[in-house]
Amino acid sequence: MVDHLHQAPPKEPFVSPSDPDSEAPGALTEADGRYRTAMERAVRLLAQREHSVRELCDKLAARGVDAATASLVVDDLRGRGLQSDVRFAEAFVHSRTARGQGPARIRRELTQRGIDDSIADEVLIRPGGYWLDLAARVRAKKFGAERPADRDAWNRQARFLATRGFPSDLIYRVLEGAEA
Repeated sequence: MVDHLHQAPPKEPFVSPSDPDSEAPGALTEADGRYRTAMERAVRLLAQREHSVRELCDKLAARGVDAATASLVVDDLRGRGLQSDVRFAEAFVHSRTARGQGPARIRRELTQRGIDDSIADEVLIRPGGYWLDLAARVRAKKFGAERPADRDAWNRQARFLATRGFPSDLIYRVLEGAEA
């Protein structure tokens, strides 16, 4: 016996909006063609990497898709689970932390990409000491394990960490705790 409770619901086939006044049944109207083209472009973009709603709409607009069609396509993709701002934000945070960027810079870039603050808050939560450890590793990679020799070196390292997006309290803790 098959347990249907644990199976994913079947995916609905691709259906574009249709014109009820169409002369031939199943004939594509110009609007249907634009929708289908936009959908194909959006799916190709999402196949490359995750995109936020804003990014996807902007890229479709740059490829000549009107705003109303882009909005319909993105809403359809969201409804099917093919586009998710949360999934985009998680992948983005993973990518940026791998580059050694801090939470302030990542949050700013998420906001620029149209991610809501509540989603940014959720994906930036890390276990205790994660951001401190990352800042220390980024500083050590650039400057070595020794403490800054003088105030100028301390300021230079602090500016470096600040441009990477680490908050001042973490910067102070990293620089004061650098191992000799």
